[in-house]
Amino acid sequence: MKNQKHLFQLPEDIHYLNGAYMSPLLRSVEEIGIESLILKRNPTGIQPKDFFGNAEILKSNFGKLVNCPAKQVAIIPAASYGLSSAINNLPLDNGNTALVVSEEFPSGYYAIEKWCNKNHKTLQTIKAPEALEKRGEKWNQSILEAINENTATVVMSTIHWTDGTLFDLKAIGRKCRENNALFILDGTQSVGALPIDVEEFQIDALVCAGYKWLMGPYSIGLAYFSEFFNNGIPLEETWVNRSNAQNFSGLTNYVEDYAPGAGRYNVGEYGNFILLPMMNEAIEQILEWKSENIQSYCQQLTQPLIEFLRGNGFWVEEDDFRAKHLFGFLLPPNISQETLLQKLNEKKIYVSVRGKAIRLSTHLYNTEKDIEMLIQTLEEL
Repeated sequence: MKNQKHLFQLPEDIHYLNGAYMSPLLRSVEEIGIESLILKRNPTGIQPKDFFGNAEILKSNFGKLVNCPAKQVAIIPAASYGLSSAINNLPLDNGNTALVVSEEFPSGYYAIEKWCNKNHKTLQTIKAPEALEKRGEKWNQSILEAINENTATVVMSTIHWTDGTLFDLKAIGRKCRENNALFILDGTQSVGALPIDVEEFQIDALVCAGYKWLMGPYSIGLAYFSEFFNNGIPLEETWVNRSNAQNFSGLTNYVEDYAPGAGRYNVGEYGNFILLPMMNEAIEQILEWKSENIQSYCQQLTQPLIEFLRGNGFWVEEDDFRAKHLFGFLLPPNISQETLLQKLNEKKIYVSVRGKAIRLSTHLYNTEKDIEMLIQTLEEL
């Protein structure tokens, strides 16, 4: 895979190693967004079919990305919306414990905490090992050991959002299925840059915000809901999710049934005439690139940095349990985090701090020069 920086409009004098915070827009996504915005100047150009047509294309493309039928995809405004939609429809009779990992992203944690409190369930946190040696391997083993016949659900991110720890989703999904536990994932920090297969991993719900690794605009996302959720209760009752929504002249012929599959979980006004074309353009580009190629590019690009970190007293997770597009590293005692961040800011190197880790996240727009500048800055300290 070759560098794709020419498809973006990032300034030449910055080193943006922070895609996990927010992706830059592709030129093509920006252009189609402007075209779509202009369309609203004259509403006569927007037909009833436009409320649904772009959405169906987008659902189909997201289905190709995660290997699911388009009808099991819902368009959501944020990850929290999709997570709450799934968690609110968990059964109450198949276990009394919900599992999360330590320092899970707040949207998932708050939703499952509320469900547990409301339904008198126990929320169990599987903490990361304190010892850094083989940390990822041991953490995965602890998760697997915690899943049993009393587990109602496992709610977690596909990778850890603070440091990129890889979770063995296939093994966890299998253990969940064996124990009749629902497997609910936040894929915001990996889907689009890391291959995720909902069938292979036996995922019951996969929720993704669109503005990070899906390369789309803010306030739109996508979610897969398995057939288990097809008769659930949505967060809202909007006309566009009913089975007769496309018959504008008959909308007051009220019906009980919803659009098929996961259609009931779409957010109201999901046929957004600006955001949907932008989101779809981004996903079509990802499908052309292929997630596995993005992962491979990032691995090759950051390998010199990994070697530098390990040779100079920094900690970074072992390769088998570390995402290649997003990972965190810990500083040695002699380097002040505050001093490092000041130096990075002076050199226009953009990263994030999450927990105790300096979080680095790369993509196809990053170059060898970006990594060299970061290594040079660390060497100076």
